[in-house]
Amino acid sequence: MTRREFSNRTRFQAWERARGKCEECGVKLNVGDRREFDHRIPCGLGGDNSLENCVVLCAACHSDKTDTEDIPRIAKAKRVAAKHIGAFRSKSRIPGSKGTRFKRKLDGTVVRRED
Repeated sequence: MTRREFSNRTRFQAWERARGKCEECGVKLNVGDRREFDHRIPCGLGGDNSLENCVVLCAACHSDKTDTEDIPRIAKAKRVAAKHIGAFRSKSRIPGSKGTRFKRKLDGTVVRRED
């Protein structure tokens, strides 16, 4: 999914709603400070470019949110989707695990799986 940017109007309305402060930590964002407009629900998870999905953050809060919340959630959603369509295959190669062509019986013997 491609990343979509907020319109200038949405950014302006979000800035007015935030009253010049980071909506996460509350620090005042001055004219020279780096302010970022982030998606509450990331585009990779179906988020849109509406005002309700736009949040004004300082650079530190945006980086923290992206690293600790957005990237792991998007990665998990991709893994779940891949598993759902059957594209995911276990990386385990231990005899008896589902990722191999063999299975271990209860008596300890290893036999070939029947597909």
